[in-house]
Amino acid sequence: MESQTNMPEFAVGELAGAIKGVLREAFGRVRVRGEITECKRYPSGHIYLSLKDADAKLEAVVWKMSVRNLAVQPENGLEVIATGRIDTYADRSKYQLVIDRLEYAGEGALLARIEKLRLALMAEGLFAPERKRAIPLLPARVGVVTSEKGAVLQDIRTTIARRFPRPILLWPVQVQGQGSAELIARAIDGMGALPPHLRPDVLIVARGGGSLEDLMAFNEEVVVRAVANCPIPVISAVGHETDTTLIDFASDRRAPTPTAAAEMAVPARIELLADLSQRGGRLHQAVQARLERARGSLLRAERGLPAMPDILASLRQRLDDRGERLRQALPGLLAAKRAALTRLHLPHPREGIAARRGALALLAERLRGGFASGQARRRAAPVLARFNEGPVLALLRERRTALGGLAARLESVSYQAVLARGFALVRDARGRAVTHAAEVKPGAALTIAFQDGEAHVRAEKPRPDTAQGSLF
Repeated sequence: MESQTNMPEFAVGELAGAIKGVLREAFGRVRVRGEITECKRYPSGHIYLSLKDADAKLEAVVWKMSVRNLAVQPENGLEVIATGRIDTYADRSKYQLVIDRLEYAGEGALLARIEKLRLALMAEGLFAPERKRAIPLLPARVGVVTSEKGAVLQDIRTTIARRFPRPILLWPVQVQGQGSAELIARAIDGMGALPPHLRPDVLIVARGGGSLEDLMAFNEEVVVRAVANCPIPVISAVGHETDTTLIDFASDRRAPTPTAAAEMAVPARIELLADLSQRGGRLHQAVQARLERARGSLLRAERGLPAMPDILASLRQRLDDRGERLRQALPGLLAAKRAALTRLHLPHPREGIAARRGALALLAERLRGGFASGQARRRAAPVLARFNEGPVLALLRERRTALGGLAARLESVSYQAVLARGFALVRDARGRAVTHAAEVKPGAALTIAFQDGEAHVRAEKPRPDTAQGSLF
């Protein structure tokens, strides 16, 4: 028996499609505020999560193509405002929010997230004071990471040109919105990876003022780590003086404004010149004072020393005295040595032989006279016999023979033998032998020794008709 009703009949799929259409038509795009829970990223690249508050929970999904365009990456515990459309998942008879945009739900949530990240990075030591580096006094090149549009870049250029013109290397980036944090981090890493001859000596990361959401790119972890790991000293200048971002803790210096950052990067040329002039004046005064003290010490030492001319005069006089004494002592020394040699002069061996012969003859005479009496002859006969026949006589004969040979050899080399053959020995006034005619000057006194005596003569000029010349 068929039921009697006017209600239409739907298939399950038809009803699910009808519900989807009603939801899409009734809501379209919606903004939902809630806390993210059950956030999970799948290998496919899609992100599934739930939004909850005190009264309910709404499941949501972020498709892969929308993930890279999110300004806020979903994390459990974040309070966000999700924008998207309501859709259904018919297989499980549920509805869900398809998210294509995420933003923080108010400054309180932003500040809580920033504080949480700050504490985590501080625990790693990224904000430690010992990591801070000094800004170079006069950089050869200044690097800037900021937007190429707007007043920030112009303020930095004007300030550097006014204070001390330096080349500026700009890396233009998007400073807010989706994907800006990654672009800023890549720009900072790129500056640090440049070759040394192109790398700037100091890097300014800057942007103008804005709301907390506008400055969130500089609170992202990827940017903070890029600043902390940059090999170049970094000056952060984000927002106005009252604005504080996490890169301010990681940078080497924080500037309240981009203009102040440029003033920190380069010194004022006028101030440097004034400081240099002041230092030069102080150095000049110090040198003059040192010279004056040295001059005073030298003058005091000069007064304590004797006069140099007097010292030289005394030494000169002493030298003259020693020279005169030396000249007087030399002839006396020579005379004393000559007298000593004269005392050491030995007689000629021939004279000694003649004296010995005379003494021997005298002894022989006395011996003959003693033997004249018969009694003495008889008494001496045995002794003479033994003497004539013994070795003593042989030794005496041997010695007499040797003595005769020595006398003959001495006679042969004696100049007396040469004189005996008709030659003569010529001596000058000092007793030295003259062997060449050229050594004799006209009028010189000479002594000529012959075999039987000496003759004193005086030299005349050589004869012109003789080849060798004549002395007399």
